[in-house]
Amino acid sequence: MTDSTADSTANGRADRLTGRSLRLTVFIGENDTWRHRPLYSEIVHRARAAGLAGASVFRGIEGFGASSLVHTSRLLSLSEDLPVAIVVVDAEARVRAFLPQLDELVSEGLVILDEVEVIRYAGREAAEEPGKREEPGE
Repeated sequence: MTDSTADSTANGRADRLTGRSLRLTVFIGENDTWRHRPLYSEIVHRARAAGLAGASVFRGIEGFGASSLVHTSRLLSLSEDLPVAIVVVDAEARVRAFLPQLDELVSEGLVILDEVEVIRYAGREAAEEPGKREEPGE
């Protein structure tokens, strides 16, 4: 899988990502920590520092893993350790270069890789102010 295109900016992150890429998904518990910090936050910040194209965290409403304990957000449940998925998509080489950091961080959970095709990857212009869009004719 070497068909992905990723152009780098001065800060090392991908400007453009198209074609075949790799999706990294890390499934952990919401209460998992790394040195008193939420583990999902540590993974996201390390992904950014590694120059990966982006990372998103998704909180599940119910699930179970290797322990077979069901964690749920239902009102009457005592469980608060809900499932969390951290998703990263980037060129295969960049994602694979990041995997050793996950070996250090993730002691319980599931780490998977999927081949994906990126159709569109676009962010806001760096100079654009958040929430402000230029109107035609301005």
